[in-house]
Amino acid sequence: MKIFDFLNFTIIDLVDIVLVAFLLYYVYKLVKGTVAVNIFIGFGIIYLIWRITEVLQMHMMSSIFGSFMSVGFFALIVLFQQEIRKFLLTIGSTNLANRKNIKKYFRFFKDDGFDIQTNIKALVTACEKLGNSRTGALLVIERNTPLDFVKNTGDNMYIKITVPIIESIFYKNSPLHDGAVIINGNYIVATRVVLPVSNERSIPLRFGLRHRAAIGITDKTDAVVLVVSEETGQISYIKDGQFTLFDNTDELITLIEEDLG
Repeated sequence: MKIFDFLNFTIIDLVDIVLVAFLLYYVYKLVKGTVAVNIFIGFGIIYLIWRITEVLQMHMMSSIFGSFMSVGFFALIVLFQQEIRKFLLTIGSTNLANRKNIKKYFRFFKDDGFDIQTNIKALVTACEKLGNSRTGALLVIERNTPLDFVKNTGDNMYIKITVPIIESIFYKNSPLHDGAVIINGNYIVATRVVLPVSNERSIPLRFGLRHRAAIGITDKTDAVVLVVSEETGQISYIKDGQFTLFDNTDELITLIEEDLG
């Protein structure tokens, strides 16, 4: 490799760079906020050092880092199992023939604050009221990963989020109270949704199917979930297959705002 080969720059090279940047940014969005992001950054640094040693013709260092990169590729497949699963789910569950879904699929090019305007305060207030009446609830907030593969198990809706609407959906005598609701932006887009249930044995026995379903969907996608316990009235916030602790509702609102961009 010659040092000044990069001067021979074509439009194909530009497209190549843009596509690689596109892929790296999307991978970063998938691992953002998880332990995997540190592995991703570390691998990127090692790759950069390898390329620099190769350009400078430092043969010994280049061969050492090159050997690591060839083995490291397979190690990454093992380390990033969850993230690869989320990426494949994103591709597989997106209907590319739908213009709306195409716009949604590429929405990370935009400012997230503009694209997501969920009425978080209304969600938390509704959960508080449901908790006070010991009414169970399961609210899934969609982020980058499309949830079409679970929406199809329930009833399609398009209802603007309000406290009375959420209370009426989960009212014990309501025909819609079973299952989860899916929230996209500021709208409830599906009710009575059946979620994949986690079989993880480390989940404490005091948590029932609602919490296991919340862990299951957040383990497979980047969605975040609010759960109201029917037994205790306690509100739980779950993301990346883990319970996120908070001291009060104000802190919970802040956490959700940060996670939604």
